[in-house]
Amino acid sequence: MFNVEMYKGTRQENFQLVKKQLQALLHGEENQIANLSNTSALLNQFLDRINWVGFYLLDDNNELVLGPFQGLPACVRIPLNKGVCGTAAKNLETIRVADVHEFPGHIACDAASNSEIVIPLIKDGKLLGVLDIDSPEKNRFDEMDQEQLEEITAILVEHL
Repeated sequence: MFNVEMYKGTRQENFQLVKKQLQALLHGEENQIANLSNTSALLNQFLDRINWVGFYLLDDNNELVLGPFQGLPACVRIPLNKGVCGTAAKNLETIRVADVHEFPGHIACDAASNSEIVIPLIKDGKLLGVLDIDSPEKNRFDEMDQEQLEEITAILVEHL
């Protein structure tokens, strides 16, 4: 169903295609793990120049716990307000970091990561977790990535 060769348009057109594919993948499915897993797999296939994409989910102890992902093994628990993920979760806002080595308190799960974007998953005003994407390139993520990934997470949250 999905083929990297499909992404031959402009970046904007490619993001539109991914959003349509995500809606098709999630349609009629209510299982949170299945939906998070397929979303991370789709983003891993679509996004270039990344080395990790996945989710951290808020648990009953108010910590972020590793969820479905694509990439190397990762940190399992992240306290709120620690690292990029914890800070984005605590502040309920997307954070784009051009150079993670300059981010105070950055948690280095993969030494190859140099830039990162983290988008909170918020449903009915409640934090569910975050989407975390890392890249080995500095300054990999721009405003368009942020805008489009926020739209992608909005589609996903409808199915969580």
